Amino acid sequence: MMEALRKRLVELLDGGWAHVTFDAAVADWPQELQGRKPKGASHTPWEVLEHLRLAQWDILEFSRDPHHKSPAFPEGYWPETSEPPLPDSWGRSVAQFKLDLDALKALVESPEMDLFAPFPWGDGQDLAREAMVAADHNAYHLGELMTLRRMLGI
Repeated sequence: MMEALRKRLVELLDGGWAHVTFDAAVADWPQELQGRKPKGASHTPWEVLEHLRLAQWDILEFSRDPHHKSPAFPEGYWPETSEPPLPDSWGRSVAQFKLDLDALKALVESPEMDLFAPFPWGDGQDLAREAMVAADHNAYHLGELMTLRRMLGI
């Protein structure tokens, strides 16, 4: 039963099913559009990508490091600039998101990790909850990236 749950949580983190995958949402963004905010949008693609990375990183670190200090909310979960500061910033953010996602999935897959035992730190959070929060948050903002793609004609 637990192995089946671990498998489902990893599948949820990977996206798909009724959700877009991370790779599909971030693929082939022209550099000149990464920092553009279409009329009616709340954020640029860069802001959304970095928000995804920062939030997932925080969830990962909270889940594995009792000494982790989360960024200030909400400003610590958004980039300082509305566009990538360097030409390779988009690619580096994508790569780091994937590394952190793999690390979170490895925690979920580890038989040594009790999915439902509250962390000794925090306010009763457990790994299953954190994995679902990450998957839910990612799905929401990946949908936002897909909307931005359409608004920008990608």
